[in-house]
Amino acid sequence: MNVLVTGAGGMVGSHMVEMLYDQGHQVLGTYYRPTIDIREINPAIRMEECDIRYPFNIEKIIMSERPEIIFHLAAQSYPTVSWDKPFETIDTNINGTIAVYEAIKKVRNNKIPDYDPMVVVACSSAEYGETLNHLEGNAVYVSEDAPLFPLHPYGVSKVGQDLISFQYFMNDHIRCIRARIFNSTGTRKVNDVTSDFTYRAVQAEKTGVYELRVGNLETRRAIMDQRDLVNAMMLLAQKGTPGDVYNISSERIYKMSDVVELIERQLGHKFEIKVDPKLLRPTDEKIIVGDVTKLKRDTGWKQKIPMEQTVADMLDYWRKREKNAL
Repeated sequence: MNVLVTGAGGMVGSHMVEMLYDQGHQVLGTYYRPTIDIREINPAIRMEECDIRYPFNIEKIIMSERPEIIFHLAAQSYPTVSWDKPFETIDTNINGTIAVYEAIKKVRNNKIPDYDPMVVVACSSAEYGETLNHLEGNAVYVSEDAPLFPLHPYGVSKVGQDLISFQYFMNDHIRCIRARIFNSTGTRKVNDVTSDFTYRAVQAEKTGVYELRVGNLETRRAIMDQRDLVNAMMLLAQKGTPGDVYNISSERIYKMSDVVELIERQLGHKFEIKVDPKLLRPTDEKIIVGDVTKLKRDTGWKQKIPMEQTVADMLDYWRKREKNAL
C-alpha cells in the first residue's frame, strides 16, 4: 500500500516507517526538527522535510502521493515544552491536523472525487487529565468514554486533534481513527525512566563505575514497547471503525525496581543504588492504564513484547551509539 507517515523524525514514527518498508509497503516519512538522529533510519526509505504548520507543505505531498493510509504523528509532543511554547504547540498539533484533512479535501475537489484514505491520528492519554485524579484505586483503568479535562496546553492540543478529526469524519466523511496513546518506550526514546536507566547502564559498562541514581523504585508504571504501539496503529488502519476512538495502552504494570533488576541481569552486574532527592516526588502518581477492550475486540491486538526484550534492545542501541561516537 501507499502510506504516508508524518512525524517520522520521532521515536514512534521512525520505527513505523521502517516496519512499513520491511513489510513491502510504499512509504514516505516526513520530519521537521526531528527528535531522533534520522541518519539511523534505513536510507532506502523516502524521507521529506515538512513543517506541517504551513498547509501548502503537506498539501503538496498529499496531492502528489495520494496515500491510501496516513499515520499522522507530527506534533510538538512534550507537555513540559507546551508550557513554554503554547502557541507553537497548538499551532502544530491542531492546525497541522487541519492541514492534513484540508489537503484530502483538495485532492477530492481538484482531482479524484472518490479519494478515500484512512487517517490514523496519534492522540494522547493526556487528554483525560484531571479525570484520572478522580477515579478510585491505585491503578486507574480509563475507558474511551471518560471525560476529557486536560491539564496542560499539550493535552488541550491533543483534544483539539481528536475532536477536529471527528468533525471531519462527520461533515466531510474522511475516514479516521483517533488513537489515544499511553506510555511507550523503546530504542531512540529519550527522557523517560527506561531510556535514562539503560543509557546510564551502558555508561557504567564503559567506565566500570556501577552506580545508578534513582528516585522512588517502588513506583509502578504501565509501559508498552513501541513495537506493540506501532502494531496497534497499523491494525487500527486496517480494522478500526472509521470515526471511532481507541486507547492504546500496556496491560502490564512494572515496578521501577523490576526494570533495574532486568538491566542488572542483562549486564551481569549489580548497581550501587543511590537515591537522589531531586528525583523524588512529594506524592506518587497513580498507575494509569488504558482500557484496551475495544482495541482488542476490533483488531485482535495483543501486547507481545516483554520488558526483558525492550531493555535488552535499548541497551544494545545505546552500546552501538557509543561505539559509533568513538
